[in-house]
Amino acid sequence: MNTTTVRSSTCAAGALALALFVPPFALAASPPYVELRAVDFQKEVDGKKVDLYTIKNGKGMAVRITNYGARVEQILVPDRNGKLGDVAQGYETIDQVIGGQGSMGAFIGRYANRIANGGFTLDGTEYKLAINDLSTPPAPPRQNTLHGGKKGSRFIPFDARQLSDRAVEMTILFKDGEEGFPGDLPVRVVYSVTDDNELVISYDAVAVNKKTVANFTGHTFFNLSGDLGSSIEDHILTVPAEQVLEVSPALVPNGNFRAVAGTPMDFRAPKAIGKDIKADYDLLKAGNGYDNHYVLSMKQPTELAFNARIADPKSGRVMEVWSTEPGIQVYSGNFLEGKIPRDLGKGSTPYAFRSAFCLEPSRFPDSPNHPGFPSTELKPGEWYSGKIVYKFTVRQGQGGRRQITRPPPTPERKTTRDSPRTRVASGRVPAPVSRGLPWRSPPG
Repeated sequence: MNTTTVRSSTCAAGALALALFVPPFALAASPPYVELRAVDFQKEVDGKKVDLYTIKNGKGMAVRITNYGARVEQILVPDRNGKLGDVAQGYETIDQVIGGQGSMGAFIGRYANRIANGGFTLDGTEYKLAINDLSTPPAPPRQNTLHGGKKGSRFIPFDARQLSDRAVEMTILFKDGEEGFPGDLPVRVVYSVTDDNELVISYDAVAVNKKTVANFTGHTFFNLSGDLGSSIEDHILTVPAEQVLEVSPALVPNGNFRAVAGTPMDFRAPKAIGKDIKADYDLLKAGNGYDNHYVLSMKQPTELAFNARIADPKSGRVMEVWSTEPGIQVYSGNFLEGKIPRDLGKGSTPYAFRSAFCLEPSRFPDSPNHPGFPSTELKPGEWYSGKIVYKFTVRQGQGGRRQITRPPPTPERKTTRDSPRTRVASGRVPAPVSRGLPWRSPPG
């Protein structure tokens, strides 16, 4: 072998060694989540521009929201080792969002959850709504209005305005007669983050010209592990509710309350979601898992109250839920199927059966048909103002309990003692609102 050959072989071996050696910093440079791009969400839908908005705090937390349905598409928060991960199921493009799970990440209105048989009576007038909740055999028959009807807020582009690096405002006007509901109802939603790793959803609505009903919630699909296709049955859930609403086979309340004590529905003490989920129990069989409304209060709360806590043992992430709502829907991802393309999410991850959970604070489902439930009625000039806080922390190790701490007031709105349902317009005119929606700012 001549000198030239030796040198060539030595160089080739060195190049191979360099190619095989990947320094640790190079591995760390690739994040364990998909980096969403605004350009992939920029499109015109129903004559309105759709985009992707980012809000972030000074500690690494970031939330990405599209104004199509005011949907949360990504939440980045650290695990027990300080490593950021994505804990919200969503999609990489607006086309995937439109073709994906109908409620995933959306802000729900004008009426969250179900209304039985698509109708209700208000002051003697019967209203027939769009029916969009139909069962497939062998499931029991049902014909309900779900999450505001066939369109609802889930499938409508909101007007959006970035308020700051930490907040984005989204507004929508529900018109009189849409989906069968009476009266114009403008709604403003503000998503914001705090340095305590809280995602805050503040919302205001006002009945403009007719008495109507309203109910709102956030519908983010969470998986605290950061592995968005993995099962959430090992997540440890706590819900401090003594009762749950009974439902008919059509998944709507029958008007009765059932004590959770001694049943698979009891989450007053921390319990894995999967521990009792396969129990032979009517309220579980109805929804093929947890899809139930827990009663936190029979009165409308006047300030933020603790609703739930859930922890992932693997990552150490903990999420607390606080709200101004009297109930919370607990959903264990029973209608996720890993079906392509609908359930193919970020990073080409199939969103499989029970790979996410939802914790949805709101008024009770089907309240317009149950006078004994907390009211969802709004008279002309009457306001509905609410707030939901998802607070993310971590727990070191596998054991021990974390003490509940009340989140600090957020700067967007002072806490008031008057009921959110009974705030009436005071005549004070705020700064111009997007597209000139016919409302004023609520007092407080």
